[in-house]
Amino acid sequence: MAQAPRIAAIQDVSGFGRCSMTVILPVLAAMGGQCCPLLTAWLSAHTAFPPSRHATFLDLTGQMEQTALHWAELGVTFDAIYSGFLGSEAQIGLIEEFYHRFRRNDTLVLVDPVMGDHGKPYRTYTPAMCARMGELAAQADVITPNLTEAALLLGEDYADVPRDEVGLRDWLTRLSLDGRRSVVLTGVSLREGTIGAGCFERGTGEICFPQARREPAQFPGTGDLFAGVLLGSLLRGEPLGQAAQRAADFVQKCTARTLQLGTPVLEGVEFEPLLGELMR
Repeated sequence: MAQAPRIAAIQDVSGFGRCSMTVILPVLAAMGGQCCPLLTAWLSAHTAFPPSRHATFLDLTGQMEQTALHWAELGVTFDAIYSGFLGSEAQIGLIEEFYHRFRRNDTLVLVDPVMGDHGKPYRTYTPAMCARMGELAAQADVITPNLTEAALLLGEDYADVPRDEVGLRDWLTRLSLDGRRSVVLTGVSLREGTIGAGCFERGTGEICFPQARREPAQFPGTGDLFAGVLLGSLLRGEPLGQAAQRAADFVQKCTARTLQLGTPVLEGVEFEPLLGELMR
């Protein structure tokens, strides 16, 4: 019997609102992985909620290096390293140091280059920080940008994002850095009523477009849910296209269920009762 794959998850945690660590940890656990949180920040609720004078934010940059040093002292090893939203350039540098300390030849590194959405970078992402995120993503085995982030990584205008398969194939190939990394481009829709991803598999050069039914709502945290299922599937040995299809289908099913329940959009998708479907 094989030991559970161990994943270093470098993310923030929000006390309320399903996103980042509160999504990733249960998903990876359900899929048989041991998720080890390396926290970047603590928030009382995720940032899509309206601003409040009572909202709390604790920057944990100062704890990240100490945590890594302690793990190294304990002899911890990782089968995967997964990073998402980051709060500063300093955190990007700390993740690069983490790679030097913990990355082995067989360690799968996934970078979700969270920088923006709907054609615009997030307000905390300066051009300099976007450039540093590009440098971090260049070291990954797999990246999972959305269309906005893909444009930022390629230095393209969002208005020029391709909408047909020919153009998407070109962007996927460019994002792969000449085949050096796999790419899962999220938010891709090739036909009316569907949404999913475009995938470039670095081992084979194969490109595919897994799609699922589009639901009439956009919930925060679905990108984290998608990437968590994708990583869990890859650690089981599934091919990239199959893993992306599993992730797209699971997000669609969770979204449809959440809409049926009438759960407020800002709370995120109710994935918890469906976690059993991710188990072997």
